[in-house]
Amino acid sequence: MIKKHRAFLKWAGGKYGLSDVIRKMLPKGDRLIEPFVGAGSIFLNSDYEHYLLNDINQDLINLYQILKDQPEQFICDAEKLFSPENNQAEVYYQFRADFNATNDVYTRSLLFLYMNRHGYNGLCRYNKSGGYNVPFGKYKKPYFPKDEMYFFAEKAKKATFVCEGYRQTFARAQQGDVIYCDPPYVPLSKTASFTSYAGNGFGLDEQADLANAAEEVSAANQGSVLISNHDTIWTRKIYENADKLKSIQVARTISQKGNGRKKVAELLVAYKSKKKGS
Repeated sequence: MIKKHRAFLKWAGGKYGLSDVIRKMLPKGDRLIEPFVGAGSIFLNSDYEHYLLNDINQDLINLYQILKDQPEQFICDAEKLFSPENNQAEVYYQFRADFNATNDVYTRSLLFLYMNRHGYNGLCRYNKSGGYNVPFGKYKKPYFPKDEMYFFAEKAKKATFVCEGYRQTFARAQQGDVIYCDPPYVPLSKTASFTSYAGNGFGLDEQADLANAAEEVSAANQGSVLISNHDTIWTRKIYENADKLKSIQVARTISQKGNGRKKVAELLVAYKSKKKGS
């Protein structure tokens, strides 16, 4: 049985629960490219020689790069923030204000991790001005993910981190690469949309363009692509040229306490790299 590894960040839409299914659908290759790496559950639970990991959230990528480069120092400094004295609303809001006021990458990375674990429901959200605005989470004892961070730092030796648009990341693909895309999902209802992880939305135009990018890369034999999304009439339409569609039922947490769960249908969509002459 393969040991599964949890991400050290809490993340809306994280793929830890689906990592087994996704890993089995990912083709073999030398390098896995993730244009929407998020918390990195597929990176952590897959086995490739090299990884190219992108996210549009600069704070997230800066944190990963620092953890890769300075794991001992960063983990030591971060652990000091996880104390009973710091698990109070007024302290949280002061740290949040400090985060929004500074451009120091190391300080922002420490506070980003602190807010991820102390903030409400593991959300990552920014206002239109670029300010982090997730409220205090009121947890009894936020967990410090020390072991998970060390594992991430060790595996990150195989990874290159970038912060750019998904089209730029697709342009880096070469023959033999495998691309896994976990974009912000198409909303199931008009009130369910949550796409502002980095302060910029990912709308229906971007969803359709991502499907086009997958078709283009696979047709040019520059890599095979796997995309996850909600299973809706609209997503089935934009992915109609895919080589394979797999629908699965996934339990989704709909309350902070985790006891409000419902199952929703998700799609895993595969575009196979087209061999020359096929």
